[in-house]
Amino acid sequence: MPTPRLAVIIGSIRPNRFADHPAAWIAEIARKRGDFDVEIVDLKDYPMPIFAEAVSPAYGPSEDPVARRWQSKIAEFDAYVILAAEYGRGPTGALKNALDYSFKEWNNKPVSFVGYGGVGGARAVEQLRLNAIELQMAPIRTAVHIQLPVYLAVAKEGKSLAEFDFLNQNAEDMLDQLAWWAGALKAARQESARLAA
Repeated sequence: MPTPRLAVIIGSIRPNRFADHPAAWIAEIARKRGDFDVEIVDLKDYPMPIFAEAVSPAYGPSEDPVARRWQSKIAEFDAYVILAAEYGRGPTGALKNALDYSFKEWNNKPVSFVGYGGVGGARAVEQLRLNAIELQMAPIRTAVHIQLPVYLAVAKEGKSLAEFDFLNQNAEDMLDQLAWWAGALKAARQESARLAA
């Protein structure tokens, strides 16, 4: 079976965002493992309008060309790591909007989260897990939570996330689970497609 394709999705579009640090860090760890084909997907490259379409993406493609490009990109992957900044006790509006613009593309695929903020993005991640279930995804148990002291050490003092051994171990644990689910669900999707043919 081909190596599962993993999207590391940057869920913030702010010009001075922190997300580029954890995106590069988690993508590098995932690449070194060799059990994923990794690509960073940046929401800045998909400037979709606020979702206000007549038809849900569950029933057909978007009318918006950028959203159709987003749907096509998301469909390419077997698993996802979503970078979750916490704004107002929840995920960013841009990220929630991007989730809303796809449906079938997410179905029966695993997702994990790297959160950051005052409580490591935990409240944003918990909301995103509920969104993922509604999108028929499999959110895995382990997430990475980058707490404020680490955030400040990286953003203000120039440290690297790779310097924090506990985060590296947490990332490996998360990716272990994600790899297992990616392989299992990819095999199940292929079998379903074979039976339906």
